[in-house]
Amino acid sequence: MIHSRLARGLRLRPGGAGRPGGSDQSDQPDRTRWTSGTSGTDRTGGTDRTRRAARSARALPHAVATVLAALLTALLATALAGCGDTGALHGAGATPTAVGPTRLWPQLPPAATPAIDYGEADTETVEGVTAPGEDIRALDPVAVVRAQVAAHPKEYTGPHAQYAETARLLADCGRPGARGRRCPVLRAYYRDLTGDGKADMVLGIRFPAHQLAVRVYTFLGHRLVQVMGTADSVVSVELAGRDVIIRSPSTLPGYEFRTVWSWDPHQNAMLATRDEILRVGPPTPTGTPAPTRSPPARRASPAVPPERSPSAQQASPAVPPALSPAASTP
Repeated sequence: MIHSRLARGLRLRPGGAGRPGGSDQSDQPDRTRWTSGTSGTDRTGGTDRTRRAARSARALPHAVATVLAALLTALLATALAGCGDTGALHGAGATPTAVGPTRLWPQLPPAATPAIDYGEADTETVEGVTAPGEDIRALDPVAVVRAQVAAHPKEYTGPHAQYAETARLLADCGRPGARGRRCPVLRAYYRDLTGDGKADMVLGIRFPAHQLAVRVYTFLGHRLVQVMGTADSVVSVELAGRDVIIRSPSTLPGYEFRTVWSWDPHQNAMLATRDEILRVGPPTPTGTPAPTRSPPARRASPAVPPERSPSAQQASPAVPPALSPAASTP
């Protein structure tokens, strides 16, 4: 029955190869072409549907590439349109004309000497203090200060000594308890400030009226030399590289003085290479009185001790700055 159905449903089309009495009237190569009588669909070994699928498969990569290229072009166009900058140079406007400094009163003769000797490069040799191998860390900081006090009795122990209280409190250095904490000599810090590869010593000494003396010592020519000395009311003292930076209060609300001391090999001394006033906070509100301070004294008078650099800047504030623990005698 199956064979009879196939026989009825299928017929051999004319022109098939090997058909008796048939002739090949087609331009196609010899092959047997069977056609379904019911559906009329080709059933050959390489059908049209298969060929169309093969052509579609071959054409798919090209179509995908075409679509991707179109999308990429659209994205680039959108990006360029959004940027709006082709990278070309644009003018920034006219350049202002440079104006050099104008000298005022050129007829005045230039001064050759300062009106006041501030002692910017004053140094002092500390007599009687040595260290094995010139190791400055081996020195007793209190012994160094006592040697300088002994060398300047007028300023420290005389009847009108300005720093008599400091000299008296030196007796408490090295003592235990509260008396030891009253020692005016603060902890010593060590840093190579002169650039010779050896450590130098930075000392802080509390003076009356909440002032702080800052001194730097080094060995020069096998002798201990104080190469920097200044006294001022102090907000903070910092070491930055080979510089000593001292911040002091100003009578202007919201401002501070900032002085940078740096080593000068020509003078063999630490010089105040930068001295400026800086805005550090909001001014005092209207109607609020500013803190009461003594009259400003940015430079000390020539009557100060020789070891003090007269670049003292400002009178003391109402509240003393925070101080480090006092140095003690080893």
